[in-house]
Amino acid sequence: MLTMTTMMTMTTTRRRTTTMTMTMMMTLMMMITTMTTITMLLVIVTIMLLLLLMTMLLLMMRWRRRSRTMTRTRATTTMMMMMTMMMTMMMTMMMTMMMTMMMMMMRMMMMMTMMMMMMRMMMMMMMTMMMMMMMMMMMMMMMMMMMMMMMMITMKTMMITMKTMTLMKITIL
Repeated sequence: MLTMTTMMTMTTTRRRTTTMTMTMMMTLMMMITTMTTITMLLVIVTIMLLLLLMTMLLLMMRWRRRSRTMTRTRATTTMMMMMTMMMTMMMTMMMTMMMTMMMMMMRMMMMMTMMMMMMRMMMMMMMTMMMMMMMMMMMMMMMMMMMMMMMMITMKTMMITMKTMTLMKITIL
C-alpha cells in the first residue's frame, strides 16, 4: 500500500515536500478504510456465529425427546440455516468490499487532480473489472448453494425410495 501510494504521488507531483504530505494523507486514509472494513467484518461474523449457535441449541432442545423420523428434518433445517448464514455472510462481505473500493476510488480521484486522464481511465477500468469479478463470485456461490440444496432433496428422495424398496422386498419374500 505504502509503495503504491508513494509511486502514485511521485508520478503526480514534482516537489518532494508535496509528495511526502500526499503520501501521508493517502496512507492515513487507506489505514482508516481498512480498519473500518475489518471491524465491520468481525462484527458480522460474530453475529452470524451467535445466531448459528442459538439455532443449533433451539433445535437440540426441541427434538431431543422425539422419534427417529425427526432427525432427518432437524438435519435439513440445520443445513438450511447454515446456507442462509453463508449467503448473508457472503453478501455482507461483498458489500463491504465494494464500499471500500468505492471509497478508495473517490479518495484517489480527489487526490489525483494533477494526474493524467489515462491513469484515471485505467483506474476506472480496473475498478469495473473488480466489480464484475465480485459479481461473478457471488453468482457462483449462489449456484453452488442451489446445487447443494438440489442434492439434499435428491438424497432424501433416494433414501425414501430405498426404504420402500426394502419393504417391498420383505413383503415379496
